[in-house]
Amino acid sequence: MALYKSLTVDNNTKVLIWKIEESFNELNADIVLTENSQTRLDGMKSELHQRGFLSVRHLLKEAGYTDNDLFYDEFGKPFLKDGKHISITHSFTFSGLIISDDKHVGIDIEKQRDKILKIAHKFTPIEEYKTIANHDALISKLTIVWGAKESLYKIYGKKKLLFLHHIYIEDFKFEDEKTTGEIRYQGEINSYGIHFLEFDGFTCVFAY
Repeated sequence: MALYKSLTVDNNTKVLIWKIEESFNELNADIVLTENSQTRLDGMKSELHQRGFLSVRHLLKEAGYTDNDLFYDEFGKPFLKDGKHISITHSFTFSGLIISDDKHVGIDIEKQRDKILKIAHKFTPIEEYKTIANHDALISKLTIVWGAKESLYKIYGKKKLLFLHHIYIEDFKFEDEKTTGEIRYQGEINSYGIHFLEFDGFTCVFAY
């Protein structure tokens, strides 16, 4: 078992990504869970979700933490007991986390699928993408935008934000591998840096 990717964002912020290739038993073998986490794991109907859940605990271990160091607020936002900022994601066969000493952070991994074309109008002004003629490029770009908005939503950490109306992502070129975004809510505007990368048919986006 090993990390798939480890990225250093800056001196105080890092991203870890796990490719979930192990069986449930392999992932469960040397991980100690809190009673609450064990209850959550036992309640998951999908083994894919269970393996994703356990792979995140391996990522925590890689970062020097245990499951006991992680807790969640009433909105489901994760926190670390030492005060560092953390965000977590898993999608199909990948999981990831971002940890920062001093920045609010969010991360999202998404599988690149045609499905995003059907829901795009719900999270972004789809007319802005009419100039993208290439089908794969359109899916790629929309997946990045969705991941960026999901990352900012995780930073905000409450349930009232609307992707279409409250979260704005600056247009970008694929080769830049970064952009910026804003949360515009209740008269306040907060700006964030956003980075993205693609691998094995998946997109990872993280914001800070």
